Amino acid sequence: MLSVFKSMPSVTKNISLNMAKIGLMVCLISTLFLSQVAQAARDSVLPAGNAVTDGKALLMYGLPIDNQPVRRLQSSLEKLSDDVRGRRWSTVTSDITEASLLVTSRREKMLSGVPPEKQVLAETIIDQMGSDIKALQTAAEAKDANALLATRSNSLKLVNQLENLMVDDFAFVPPPEYAYLPYLKGRATIAMQTDKGALTLVVDGYNAPITAGNFVDLVQRGFYNGLEFIRSEESYVLQTGDPAGPKVGFHDPKTDKYRNIPLEIMVEGDKEPLYGVTLEEIGRFREHPVLPFSAYGALAMARPEDELNGASSQFFFFLFEPELTPAGLNLLDGRYAVFGYLVEGKEVLEKLRQGDKIISAEVVDGLDNLVQPRA
Repeated sequence: MLSVFKSMPSVTKNISLNMAKIGLMVCLISTLFLSQVAQAARDSVLPAGNAVTDGKALLMYGLPIDNQPVRRLQSSLEKLSDDVRGRRWSTVTSDITEASLLVTSRREKMLSGVPPEKQVLAETIIDQMGSDIKALQTAAEAKDANALLATRSNSLKLVNQLENLMVDDFAFVPPPEYAYLPYLKGRATIAMQTDKGALTLVVDGYNAPITAGNFVDLVQRGFYNGLEFIRSEESYVLQTGDPAGPKVGFHDPKTDKYRNIPLEIMVEGDKEPLYGVTLEEIGRFREHPVLPFSAYGALAMARPEDELNGASSQFFFFLFEPELTPAGLNLLDGRYAVFGYLVEGKEVLEKLRQGDKIISAEVVDGLDNLVQPRA
């Protein structure tokens, strides 16, 4: 597991991975909980395959909307990727047919999920999706995989635009005991420049408002500029966020107090996140976080293993390895807080190692969603 050994009481400056414990837990889960894991996979509301392991898709599923036709449309388009790569052309045709029927016969139901003032734009987007689906049908008839995948990618962008229009006023406010912390009431995009290249991150305040808000606040302060990646574990994690000097984590310059944030996990089906507990502790280990550790480049907070509310500034990229960590079923889900995903720069993230640096990090979209402390 990830544990923090820092210069706080009984804590040092590095966050390490106790691989022996992980190996033991893998064995225990494999031998004792195989049936539960299999059932959990069947119960998942996320589609199997490519969608589960794609950060952009997970962000789409994480939007606080409840419009089944648009969700089915998204799923139909996502399935195309695996089916095309597997050359299952009959299944490809079925998926496209389903998408076409949804865009035509369920158009009004899709529009019903959009606020009235945004419906003209929503209609334009749906019309564009209809044109894309005709292009998908043409590519499928020709068995032109490249054209089909390119059009699919554009279609999913349109679905994402439509789903974002469906998000009305997001009014969730974290519990009053966390009023001293910033929070994010929507999403924000971070442009991070490293000495190996550029990364683009999207952080999610819908499902991790305090964790994402803390990160955006620190980015806006320039906290991460110049910091090194302090730990690199191939096919597992890449970690940063420890400032130079004797201090650990972020200290508010006005008070010099260490800012710690609570463990924050939104579970599928819940209306608000859980705070300060792991899913295992409360007997919900079979349930799935809305933001799982199943995509390469998942962003999560590091913390002391025995201090659930001890996170501050250190975070890590999860370097997803599908053969070792099945989508939605790895050992970190429900124990550590994911707050966003890498959406561009996978080839750069693959090159980064311990000792490399973040040159700069900047909030390029969504800064207006950051809410500063109420007290």
